[in-house]
Amino acid sequence: MKKLLPFILPLILLLGLGWMFLQTKNKNGVYKQLPILGNHQLDTLKNQDGSVKIDTLFHTIPQFNLMNQYGKLVSNEAVKGRVYVADYFFTTCQSICPIMSKQLDRVYKARPEVMILSHTVDPETDSSAQLLRYSEKFKADGRRWIFLTGNKPELYELARKGYLLDAREGDGGAEDFIHTQNFALIDKKGRIRGYYDGTDSTAVNELITDIGFLLQE
Repeated sequence: MKKLLPFILPLILLLGLGWMFLQTKNKNGVYKQLPILGNHQLDTLKNQDGSVKIDTLFHTIPQFNLMNQYGKLVSNEAVKGRVYVADYFFTTCQSICPIMSKQLDRVYKARPEVMILSHTVDPETDSSAQLLRYSEKFKADGRRWIFLTGNKPELYELARKGYLLDAREGDGGAEDFIHTQNFALIDKKGRIRGYYDGTDSTAVNELITDIGFLLQE
C-alpha cells in the first residue's frame, strides 16, 4: 500500500481539482453549476426498512392560469419540462420595458430551445389583443414567446411569491404597482436558477450563456 501512495495522492489531488474546475464558469464552455434560488426545506421520509431519508424541497413556481396574446388560457403545463425566462413589463411603458423587450428578443433569437413568458403588470390596458400587437413588433412565435395577461392580483402574487421578483408587500389593488427590470431563469423542474438585469446587455449575455449550462442538466 505504501508503494502505491505516491501514485494515489496525485490522483486524488487531480480529481479534486477537476471537480472544482467543473463547478466554475469557464469561457471555453466548461459546465457551470447554477444555484437553486428561493427558500427550501428538508423533508424526512421513512423507508420500508425503517431507515430515514432526508430530501430537500426547493421553491418552485406555483400553479398559474393566465391568458396569452391569442386569448387562450395558459398554465404551467405550457412550460412543463422546459427551461424558460420570465419577466414583467407593460406595453405602454416608455422607460425600461422597451429595452427589456429588445434584450429578450436577443435571448429569443440566440436560444431557440427555451421559452419566454412576459407577464404584464397593467392588465387593464394590456388585453390579449394589445399584447398580440406588441408581440408582432418582434415577430414572436407564440409557442415560444408567450405574452400573458389576466387577473391583476394573480399576476402580482405570481411575481412576488412565485418568481420572487418583488420583495415589497402588495395586494394587486389599484394603488399597487410592480416595475422590475429583472429576468428570472427557470429550469425544467420549475425552480429559479438565476436573476439578470434586463436592461444590461452584459447581464443578458450571461443569461444566454447560463441557459446553455442549464440545458445540459
